[in-house]
Amino acid sequence: MSARTTTPWPLVALFTAGYLAPYLLPTTVGRLSAGLPLSATEAGSIGSALLLSSATAGFLLASRVDRFGPRGLARGGLLLAAAGYGTAALTTTVPLVVLGAIVGGLGSGTITSVAGQRDPHRTTTLGLLGVSALAGALYLTIPHLGPGHGQPLAAIAVTALLVLPVTRRLPAAGAPEAPHTPAARTLRTPATPLPHRRAGLVLAAAMLCWSLAQNSLWGVSGRIGLQQAGLTEVTVGAVFAVALGAGLLGVIGAGALGQRLGRALPIGAGTALIAGCIALSAAATDLTSFATGEIAWNTVYPVVLSYVIGLAASLDRRGRWAVLVGSASSLGTACGPLAGSLLSARVGYPAMGVILALGLLLITGPMTAVALRTRRAAPLPQEHPVVEIPLDAVPAPRTAYDTAGPRQATAGAAAGPGPASR
Repeated sequence: MSARTTTPWPLVALFTAGYLAPYLLPTTVGRLSAGLPLSATEAGSIGSALLLSSATAGFLLASRVDRFGPRGLARGGLLLAAAGYGTAALTTTVPLVVLGAIVGGLGSGTITSVAGQRDPHRTTTLGLLGVSALAGALYLTIPHLGPGHGQPLAAIAVTALLVLPVTRRLPAAGAPEAPHTPAARTLRTPATPLPHRRAGLVLAAAMLCWSLAQNSLWGVSGRIGLQQAGLTEVTVGAVFAVALGAGLLGVIGAGALGQRLGRALPIGAGTALIAGCIALSAAATDLTSFATGEIAWNTVYPVVLSYVIGLAASLDRRGRWAVLVGSASSLGTACGPLAGSLLSARVGYPAMGVILALGLLLITGPMTAVALRTRRAAPLPQEHPVVEIPLDAVPAPRTAYDTAGPRQATAGAAAGPGPASR
């Protein structure tokens, strides 16, 4: 008989706070460039430093959460995020802004490392819904709060403080481990070599490039709308809000489709479609083309990401490939803003879009091949469906969520934002 699954709302709140910075990246980088004596490339470098700091914290702490205690670690991460982003918001001294962004990124990574420890697949799915909704609301609000670089950074800091009370519901250091946590499963399961090594390495390398392309565009999307398409910040914010709302539909749609289409078709065709959306957005010269590219991109992105997460989880029932693929995704996410700023500064936005689109098309083949190969292979025990969102009132087997690894920031992915993981 299946046990009732309780929604891990404190962890969903932590995920939302931890992934908000990548989701607000376009307006953060754009306002840093406009409000401080920074070039577009320098502002993009700060964005990359923030994401790299977050990814580093996630890598270092993902396997140590139980040692330090989820409650204390989450509180420390939230306070770091509030202090770092708050300092960066309140000062116009560039070195202090950089330092604040790095400290805030460490806090974000610490928060998400805690959020990924229990029921990571479900937490990630619900967290993506939460952070997309919050970021969409902020994109509608921030343009009305006046100019300056501080508003998006202050919004992230305030969110961290608002989430702080939920940490009381997390276990302290030394508390007994739940039987479904990754650490508890590792203790029970004898060490075994990684299965599907070649497929896993190909998927990890492809995912690094995949996330790099997504966040290269996401990091400069605000400037494309303002400078090339000639839109106001209010209009650009509204487009991003609608695009993130479309992303919510993408997450829900992926859950509804499940395995009906397999994995190869959504990953291959979806990545090719994303390539076209990136080229369209980067070449946008008016509201219609900019909005069409951004909304279509943000609709398809979470669908493909969810299938990639499911594919990584299917390679190893203990979730190790899911963690490694998520780590590769985080590295690509962190390098994205700097890569996008450098490319756009040297060749312009349209050419940058073409380069990123061609790169995505090149990795479509290997990613699809991995999906086809694992489909032909014998299914692994406890293999996951893609992004299921069960209701609390509906019994769900615990094993349906047991082996998906955390999406570090961004497993997904992430978030990537817009393309999260962002």
